[in-house]
Amino acid sequence: MKAFITVIGHDTVGVVAKVAALCSELNINIEDVTQSILQGMFAMIMLVDIQHMECSLDELKESILQEVPTMTVHVMHEDIFNSMHRI
Repeated sequence: MKAFITVIGHDTVGVVAKVAALCSELNINIEDVTQSILQGMFAMIMLVDIQHMECSLDELKESILQEVPTMTVHVMHEDIFNSMHRI
C-alpha cells in the first residue's frame, strides 16, 4: 500500500528532514520524493509505502502538521489518487 504526502508553504529550514524523520518513526518508507522552491514557496510530494505504518492516515497528517504547523499538508491513499486520475 502506498500514499502521497504533499507539503506546501513558505520555505523554511528543515521541512524535508522533519517529515522524513516522522516517517521513519512511524515505520513509513519513503519511495520517492520531489521538492521545489518556487518564488519562496516550498512544495514537496512524497510517495510513501504505508504497508507497515503504525498509525492511520489521519493521524499521519496530524503528526506532520505538528512538525510543520505553518504548512499545508495533504495525505492521500494511492487508491484514491488513482481513482481521481482515471479517464
